[in-house]
Amino acid sequence: MTRIRDVVQQALTTGYLTVEAENQLRYLLTTHYDSEDLNAFMSLQEAAMNGRVKQESRERCGVKFG
Repeated sequence: MTRIRDVVQQALTTGYLTVEAENQLRYLLTTHYDSEDLNAFMSLQEAAMNGRVKQESRERCGVKFG
């Protein structure tokens, strides 16, 4: 089974979060997860806010930050 930290690691490595990965994260966040997964998710949020990870969903709707 995929873990939150696995999805996050892929996004941090590529610098890109796909819509599919976002949906997967939404689902995984409704299931049981541990503190490592939560910390990974918070790292992804920070990376997205700082522009180190781009979100496909935001590119599709034209949302730009900064």
